[in-house]
Amino acid sequence: MLFFLRVLRGGYDDAFMAQLEGNLNPFFQAMCRAQTLQFPHKRSSMVSLDSIRRDPRWRDPNLHEVISMLGHPMDPVKSNAAAYLQHLCYESDRIKQEVRQLNGVPILVELLDHPKPEVHRKACGALRNISYGKDHNNKMAIKNCDGIQALVRLMRKSSSIEVKELVTGTLWNLSSHEPLKMMVINNGLQTLTDEIIIPYSGCRRDSSNPSQLLSAEWNTVFKNTSGCLRNVSSDGAEARQRLRDCEGLVDALLHALQSAVVNKDTDNKSVENCVCILRNLSYHVHKEIPGAERFQEPHATHLMRSVGHQKKKNETDCFGGKRPKGSLPVMLDGWKKGLLDRKYGTLDLPKRTEQMKGLELLYQPEVVRLYLSLLTCSQNHNTLEAAAGALQNLAAGHWAWSSYIRATVRKEKGLPILVELLRSDVDKVVRAVAIALRNLAMDRRNKDLIGSYALRDLVGNLPCGQQHPAKNLEGDTVVSILNTIHEIITDSPENARALIQGHAVQKLVAINKSSQAARETKAASHVLQTIWAYKDLRTALMKAGWNKSHFKTTTTGVTKKSKSIKQGIDDITLPLMDKNQDGKGPVVERDTLQVIF
Repeated sequence: MLFFLRVLRGGYDDAFMAQLEGNLNPFFQAMCRAQTLQFPHKRSSMVSLDSIRRDPRWRDPNLHEVISMLGHPMDPVKSNAAAYLQHLCYESDRIKQEVRQLNGVPILVELLDHPKPEVHRKACGALRNISYGKDHNNKMAIKNCDGIQALVRLMRKSSSIEVKELVTGTLWNLSSHEPLKMMVINNGLQTLTDEIIIPYSGCRRDSSNPSQLLSAEWNTVFKNTSGCLRNVSSDGAEARQRLRDCEGLVDALLHALQSAVVNKDTDNKSVENCVCILRNLSYHVHKEIPGAERFQEPHATHLMRSVGHQKKKNETDCFGGKRPKGSLPVMLDGWKKGLLDRKYGTLDLPKRTEQMKGLELLYQPEVVRLYLSLLTCSQNHNTLEAAAGALQNLAAGHWAWSSYIRATVRKEKGLPILVELLRSDVDKVVRAVAIALRNLAMDRRNKDLIGSYALRDLVGNLPCGQQHPAKNLEGDTVVSILNTIHEIITDSPENARALIQGHAVQKLVAINKSSQAARETKAASHVLQTIWAYKDLRTALMKAGWNKSHFKTTTTGVTKKSKSIKQGIDDITLPLMDKNQDGKGPVVERDTLQVIF
């Protein structure tokens, strides 16, 4: 990289600085693009940078001098000083700290409101690099001088795509720090949605064909903005509700994903960001949306868990078998009626008189097809995890819409797609899919199908005592699989019998007796106790060499936590085996940072 700003060893030459008033930028032109420097001289000669470096009268400025130049009356000096800081701060935590300690951050933030594009663009570039990294003091320094508000103002007033990339990149970096997430939401959410997300998602009409929506543009500014919103969507219930209520945001994100599926472009970072945002906004939606209590269905959920079924010969199911039909109306809350088949646990969707929009789109059954398409088409493991997580969240809870979602996944032949993903070698994908199947199994018909077709793959992912399978799944994933198996065999002796026939008892007993992870032992014990509770199965178990002692809870002396289990993370959106304990682990994304040189 070529540098600028070499100053006279005896200090600044006032005559030289005065001469600059009437000349072009005397420092470096288009940093990183040019190899020469227009150096004002009596003969106006062109002097190479190397020649200037060899001139004994000149030296590189120190950091204090560069920061002082940010306040110089000449705009070219300001812009070049800011550009030099951008370079110096690239991957240098020490320089960033020194810039902060020398009070360079407030000056750079002030320059964001400078009328000259070259000045505010270079200042923003410097702030982007300063805001990158694990030192959150730099982020707080920007916040403390109202930098977030200044960045949003610059976003509104600038028409330059480069400036928008710089602003959104800086906000993306800032949004990785927990205390700043709500501040980004409060000051920039609607602006980011209106200026970036809606236009570039394609969620607007084609002027030449008003009936045709445009395709999404996967450019850097959209990636930065969606990454920023992905971070802030993980901040908790208030943040989730603010994003759900943001006008046009959910509609635009869904349209962007639909565009990605149609155009077979599902593996880029922007798609990943969008589906992660929607996954986070779907978390606890059955508890957090206004008036959610009107949609609760305690009796319907109990009915779907407990009522058996019989297949008819002429009806196919989603695995290529036979699907039942027929329905019986069940009263829901006053505004809607659903049709629940008491015999088969299927639902006819309610008729809608108005087009849904905004947060209502999050939990409409139509989104199931979109997530299933992503699970089918994408090769991005983060996107797969998030799409499965979205279904997992939407299928959770005891309310009308989760019943519709669970039935729609079956109707759209989504269960085989999820079962196939259990064979993935990626731990987080297997975990998300396993928990999704657990939630979907709350539907009685789904439970029977999952029991018939998914148990083999679920058991295949379990370790066998001290010997882990080739995947070497993390502790959280093993516990999730065990909890899913428990859900599948609860109130289903047929599934429990299939579990025994699949040689799962040996693995369960081994985990119960020898696992060093307490949560794995507890989860395996619950499965074993549920199996033993079916008295009709005991004869078969004893013939296979098992007895009551194998199905008792094992108390180990000293237990070690699995290295992968993080404090506070449990199965998501469903109660654990202790039915009074709600899952505490939110479906969120780890902070994502980005920087440019």
